[in-house]
Amino acid sequence: MKVLILTAATGGGHMRAAHALESYITNHSQEDHVVVLDALKTVGPILNHTCCDGYRFLCKRVPQAFGTLYRVTNRKSPMGGMMFRINYQHSGRLAPTIEGEHPDVILSTHPFATEMVSEMKQKGYQVPLLCLMTDYGPHRAWIAPNVDAYIVSNEDMVPQMEKMGVPPEIVFPYGIPVTDVFFEKKDKAALREKIGLAADKPTILFMAGSFGVTNIISIYEDLCTLNLDFQVIVITGKNEKLYHEFEDAVQESSKKTRLVYFTHEVANYMHASDLLITKPGGLTVSESLACNLPLAVFDAIPGQEEDNAAFLQNHHMAVRLNQHEDTTQVIAELLENPQKLAEMRHACALFDKSKAAQNIFMLIQDLYARCHPEQAKKQSAE
Repeated sequence: MKVLILTAATGGGHMRAAHALESYITNHSQEDHVVVLDALKTVGPILNHTCCDGYRFLCKRVPQAFGTLYRVTNRKSPMGGMMFRINYQHSGRLAPTIEGEHPDVILSTHPFATEMVSEMKQKGYQVPLLCLMTDYGPHRAWIAPNVDAYIVSNEDMVPQMEKMGVPPEIVFPYGIPVTDVFFEKKDKAALREKIGLAADKPTILFMAGSFGVTNIISIYEDLCTLNLDFQVIVITGKNEKLYHEFEDAVQESSKKTRLVYFTHEVANYMHASDLLITKPGGLTVSESLACNLPLAVFDAIPGQEEDNAAFLQNHHMAVRLNQHEDTTQVIAELLENPQKLAEMRHACALFDKSKAAQNIFMLIQDLYARCHPEQAKKQSAE
């Protein structure tokens, strides 16, 4: 069986989910083959740059405008129809590449790719299509005709999707796949010592997110004025400007701080921490929850990140850091009340999506077997 995973680089989450699923299938099946394809790049550089650069610009420079666009396109409106027509027009450019791959099943982690394949199926293309939604609330941009299964992050989304016209029997709340290392049980004290921190001291992890943010500097500086005993890890990602700004802030700080640029060891830093301060991007949230790491979220982009933050708060897995509140007091209350932090950690543990990739792969196999019963029976016998 050949699985084609379509994704796009509008934010890092779509890609990370795609590669996490690719890794699982590759590591657990020798008979099956996975190809990950950036759908927007395949269509062409103009659409790719327009979507990716436009998304980054809106989120960083005019987030309120993005929020308005998000809300307008999340209801039946001419604007929502226009987005569908744009994808409809570009589906013909994606079709030759998809047909050339000869996939048995297609899974999409991006709404544009989902709509493009949906249109191909409308024209007679017969391959099962799964849509993996990478946030914690639904949006109509993800919903398209001819989708055989929706994989969503949580159970709350099933009735929400039904209100949008999606039959609940094709919505599967398996969770967003992340790599296995996030689910591993690690020795917190040993990890802290390995990175040069005290083994027994409360540890706060800051992550700036894929776009990088400046508010995180002021949150760090304010937090370090607290007369409480804790230590800090800061990961800036590939943001040199932010990294250098943090270098100056760390030198002035009274708190022991481990400053990290881009790293492949995010899981270990999460496992070493007691609280994550970050923007609520879908994949960062999923990775943190996999580590049973409570969150304090800030600067949520109006739209999907607001949905993510609301879900976390409603299920007692995160606190919100609002601009008009004393953020240091919110964090201080957690550090001074270990029981509250333990309850949040327990809530994260109860939200167990450790079988997400496995369940998604089984669903893929099931859809393949329905379309190719003889071939599936032959593979099973082998």
